[in-house]
Amino acid sequence: MKQSQLFTKTRKEAPADEVAKNASLLIRAGFIHKEMAGVYSYLPLGLRVLNKIALIIREEMNALGGQEVQLSSLQNKDVWQKTGRWDEEKVTNWFKTEITGGKETRLGFTHEEPLTAIMAGQISSYKDLPKYVYQIQTKFRNEERAKSGMLRGREFLMKDLYSFSKDQKEHDQFYEKVAKAYEKIFQRVGIGAQTHKTFASGGVFSEFSHEFQTVTEAGEDTIFICEKDGTAVNREVFTDEVLSKMGKNKSDFQEFKAIEVGNIFSLGTRFSEPLGLFFKDDKGEDRPVIMGSYGMGLGRLMGTVAEILSDEKGLLWPKEISPFSVHLISIGAEENPEVKKQADKIYEKLEEKSVEVLYDDREARAGEKFADSDLMGIPTRVVLSEKNIKEGRVEVKGRTEKTPKYMTEDELFGSRF
Repeated sequence: MKQSQLFTKTRKEAPADEVAKNASLLIRAGFIHKEMAGVYSYLPLGLRVLNKIALIIREEMNALGGQEVQLSSLQNKDVWQKTGRWDEEKVTNWFKTEITGGKETRLGFTHEEPLTAIMAGQISSYKDLPKYVYQIQTKFRNEERAKSGMLRGREFLMKDLYSFSKDQKEHDQFYEKVAKAYEKIFQRVGIGAQTHKTFASGGVFSEFSHEFQTVTEAGEDTIFICEKDGTAVNREVFTDEVLSKMGKNKSDFQEFKAIEVGNIFSLGTRFSEPLGLFFKDDKGEDRPVIMGSYGMGLGRLMGTVAEILSDEKGLLWPKEISPFSVHLISIGAEENPEVKKQADKIYEKLEEKSVEVLYDDREARAGEKFADSDLMGIPTRVVLSEKNIKEGRVEVKGRTEKTPKYMTEDELFGSRF
């Protein structure tokens, strides 16, 4: 992409009402646009990052045997009434609307009920199990407060995976596989070292669920991490009774702020029984399906990366989710046509080699181009100037490197980005 054709512009300041670092950086760099508190639109650069995160998640979910679907955002009252979650005293963050004619409907905040109802028509025998179904879909939650930028949204893209198993053993084995897949996802997007599988409340379904918490002062959650073995526990279950079961002492733990970037949850038969999801076992007896749910917000993940992997100049995208691999910058092309000619040639050659490159071909000062490049956070910057052409080389600098390297064009084209 040529930057002169990119309709988005960088900004020196974020909107006055945006207090979160993650959203401020993404807005200033031209990745997102703030519509209102907790609601953001993705612009071309931001959408490239979001799609790369989605690709990573799809790869890991498919590797688990997951089958992707796309469920409706509009929700059927009858289905939700069977589990009691249509009741606004139990679920306080519904977005409500009406279908023409006065029939009430709402916008989905999760999809246990509708998917369980679908599976009730698909599963009848133990031979049909296990099954793993996921989607990447927009969710709506009428949050009372949405002041943490991308970290707490009212409209957001979420990966929700649901497992359907014959028995608890089969469920538990898959549950652990999902935990490993989550850890791999966080490594691939660049926050694996700061992210901890954390014991949390299992509610009425199981003793514990697990959250994946990324340590940062911007976090809204409080977790405690054991100095000896790295065991992490959410504040809500950090009690003497729970720690005793784990063989731990409170004195072994340190307190940290963290962002929840994913969760995995055992559901038991909480949804399968009221929605009629049963199967016949090998003895011909009816048994309810054992379920699990596994969530991950893509925008929240993007916001967490922006929050943590950034510096005073701007964003620091990991290679796997950066909008582009290379930021090519021409300096002085207005005064020297040879600079433009050579920069165009490098741009075309990199594209031929399937390198994702953003080419800053704008008529702008060098300082402005470098500042924008730092703000956008693309991992590798390649600079071509009149001086570089005379010396038969290009300047190559990593986003976090202080000193540039110099390469011939052949060395550049042979590099792996």
